[in-house]
Amino acid sequence: MSGHSKFANIKAKKEKNDSAKGKIFTRLGKEILVAVKEGGPDVNNNSKLRQVVAKAKANNMPNDTIERSIKKAANSDTAALESVTYEGYGPNGTAIIVEALTDNRNRAASNIRNAFTKGNGNIGTPGCVSFMFDEKGQIIIAKEDCDKDADELMMLALDAGAEDFNEEEDSFEVTTAPEDFDAVNEALSKEGITFASAEVTMIPQTWVDLTDEGDIKSMNKILSLLDDEDDVQNVYHNWNEPDEE
Repeated sequence: MSGHSKFANIKAKKEKNDSAKGKIFTRLGKEILVAVKEGGPDVNNNSKLRQVVAKAKANNMPNDTIERSIKKAANSDTAALESVTYEGYGPNGTAIIVEALTDNRNRAASNIRNAFTKGNGNIGTPGCVSFMFDEKGQIIIAKEDCDKDADELMMLALDAGAEDFNEEEDSFEVTTAPEDFDAVNEALSKEGITFASAEVTMIPQTWVDLTDEGDIKSMNKILSLLDDEDDVQNVYHNWNEPDEE
């Protein structure tokens, strides 16, 4: 586990302004679009769509907005959207994975490369850092939003198929194999448990601390520029970020 509170950063990001929330909803809408294109609009028969819906709910996307996005996706042409992944390095060898959904691969590649360059990083070859991450289902539950104690919650999660359960100071973390995320998410949801975060994600095997102020500034610049890029969907890295207040 990292030495920081993932929940603290999740909470800080959720409390950001409406424009930031709008950006998150736009990205989730694109993920819904692709999931519906690949497996159809029926949540019960589309595991990828179920994953995106779980992620959307954890990000406080209203149910009617989710339903509208699914209906819109069912009637949209998504042939132009392409999924592309880039891997590279930030300051002091930090590893970064960028997932993009784009209708213009050249534009996405140029803008993402530019973000790395401006933050003193560089794009690498496919596979150069992804081996440092494990794909896992990850559910974060805030203690303040959960009326169950750690043992009860752990047994619920493990019985549903979770791989691991960790208790942090302010939250619980449940990790699963990607294929078991659905079952665990459904089992916990049926118990009325709400999630601060719920998604299939890339978890670093080891974390990198940045102590040099210049390196921290550069890393923040890369992440900020990537966050501003419309084609970018998800960014994973192994920087042990300090907690946001």
